[in-house]
Amino acid sequence: MLNEQELYRVEQLPIFQNRMYDSAQEARSCPRGNVRLVQDLATGLVSNADFCPELMVYDARYQNEQAVSPQFRDHLGSVAKIVERTIGRSGLVEVGCGKGYFVEALSESGFDITGFDSAYEGSNPRIKRHHFEPGVGMTAQALILRHVLEHIQNPQQFLQGLRTANEGSGLIYIEVPCFDWICEHRAWFDIFYEHANYFRLADFGRMFDRVIESGRIFGGQYLYVVADLASLKPARADACDRVSFPDDFLGDLGDVEQPERSAVWGGASKGVIFTLLRERINRPIELVIDINPAKQGKYLPATGLKVLSPEEGLAMLPAGSTIYVMNSNYLQEIKQMSSNAYRYVCVDHD
Repeated sequence: MLNEQELYRVEQLPIFQNRMYDSAQEARSCPRGNVRLVQDLATGLVSNADFCPELMVYDARYQNEQAVSPQFRDHLGSVAKIVERTIGRSGLVEVGCGKGYFVEALSESGFDITGFDSAYEGSNPRIKRHHFEPGVGMTAQALILRHVLEHIQNPQQFLQGLRTANEGSGLIYIEVPCFDWICEHRAWFDIFYEHANYFRLADFGRMFDRVIESGRIFGGQYLYVVADLASLKPARADACDRVSFPDDFLGDLGDVEQPERSAVWGGASKGVIFTLLRERINRPIELVIDINPAKQGKYLPATGLKVLSPEEGLAMLPAGSTIYVMNSNYLQEIKQMSSNAYRYVCVDHD
């Protein structure tokens, strides 16, 4: 009897969609891997069965800081309010805090918070350059886990490790991409090799006996859950809650028009997959624009497209041309920065 159900597969994606390269040739030669999404029929969880964690070594060339966007900073402000309301302002630890923006923002707002990330490169004494694990010398009132769990091959084991490191107690705020949103919107550009797991809200009810609050945020694209670490349990599948994966998931890939001049706005994960799959069906994108200075002048993995600043990109794009907006959350921000002079296509709309 099969213990998994295959949902979707796509081959030869870049293993890091947010690692930037110094030349187009290097970018096109980036390491690649396959994605084979399956639902475990014992746990109900969805993962990439072809994921190889030993390939995932993050370094300084990995650039995924979204806080350069005012819209994303607004989102983080909303997250801070949820954190304050549900887990408080004291004794907080952010696990996998990346470049430390959220830790610093909360700290400046009066929160008592410490960050942990082995790849941290800054100098903030509140951020420890190692993992949160037994022996770190502190116990948190609550943990914050933002956009980490989807990168972990065995999420249940990882959460058990956090519970052990925190002496078996405390609350946890978890934020991950919403797999239901991906399915509902046929968001084929949101399936990445980097993401070992894809979660639904119901999954966290399978993993925790005590969920304090949960919901969707960021226009439905993310989900969050606040749970009691002490109530962590092995996930068990609900036979009535199988993933309903759309048969026409890639249906609109070939339908996307090919205007005379076009650009992608968003040189991050969605943009990397969008441009790659477009290239594979002979409808390549010419320009990529991103507001993150760390990406500008660098090259996207797989396609080798150069990332331009808004000033550079718009100077090469005649008014009235098409801009593919990779994330509709940023549409108004993009229209304002481009003087509303273009035709805007939000690729994540139904």
